[in-house]
Amino acid sequence: MTFENWELVQHRTGGDGAVWRSADGSRFKRTGPEILAEAAFLRRVRTMGYPVPQILEEGHVGDGSGFFVEEALPGSSLHQMADRRADGVPGGLLDDEVAATAAQVSAELLRAQAAHPMATSATLLAEFAERAGYTAAVWAESPDLESPHRRKVIATALRRLEDLPLCASSLDYGLPNLFPTGVIDWQHHGLAPVGYDVVPALEIIAFGGGTGRYSPTSAQRSTYLAAVDDAAGPLLAQRPSAFLGEFLVIKSMFFLALTRPAHASPDDAPEGKAGKWLYRRHLFTECLEQYEHAGTVDTAAFPTFADFRRRFAARSGNSAPGTATRRTPRAEGGSGTDYSTDAADF
Repeated sequence: MTFENWELVQHRTGGDGAVWRSADGSRFKRTGPEILAEAAFLRRVRTMGYPVPQILEEGHVGDGSGFFVEEALPGSSLHQMADRRADGVPGGLLDDEVAATAAQVSAELLRAQAAHPMATSATLLAEFAERAGYTAAVWAESPDLESPHRRKVIATALRRLEDLPLCASSLDYGLPNLFPTGVIDWQHHGLAPVGYDVVPALEIIAFGGGTGRYSPTSAQRSTYLAAVDDAAGPLLAQRPSAFLGEFLVIKSMFFLALTRPAHASPDDAPEGKAGKWLYRRHLFTECLEQYEHAGTVDTAAFPTFADFRRRFAARSGNSAPGTATRRTPRAEGGSGTDYSTDAADF
């Protein structure tokens, strides 16, 4: 590894290691104990047509961990672009050009994934649910939500996903990791049904509760899903968008897992970090209820975080707590891509 000044971008979530930026901004260095396996994965899927950064250098460091250096994709992430082009206050609309670019990048990735399918099985899908949805963490943090009935609903979604082949997937796909020319942050990669990465990419913005600066319109969501289906048409027997509900069942666990603050209780008021956890608990249960009764999930029906707090205040007879605006940086990876929120600590 060449020795030069690297700027720390952030520590990698869910494990040791960090992400660093070169002095000229043209490269990123990623470090960690399992980083060389990630580098090998990126080299492999790049040969399969996945739009991922090129690995420039890799090796071991003295503490027993490894590193790799990758090219920096040009421009800004689609999340940064959407954030800049929004109205400057929470609740704005997603820019049409950003939505169209997301569809183009997603179509390119989906074509590569669908062109390299792998056989599925109930066992592999159970492993997918645990890796992508952090199922064990969800039940451990919210034991009151665990029930045979909810497990049955999740099992129903997984059985339907047996109709899709598996493919190498990001498991953390969303606008913060999309650039006009590719996709970054494959730290949590694993096998997933074809379409799991790209189909819900605009839908998962709703898990931010309307606290970000932008949200997609119904027309943008429909156009995006149509583009995804068109890309997969020649390669898959079924439209990937037909499995949106199943994908969102797993995503609802992904966004809930690892969000419970120490000492937080389901009876707490929805304030600060506890508010985020309580809101995500509500969305998890709502996703399961929608899926059970309709066979799909409509994120447009989700309450915003502000609505959720107002409902709590109405039930408790108290005024809703304030929501001081504060922008926070996105954490790369981890359980739940962060779209930047404005309620403090949300």
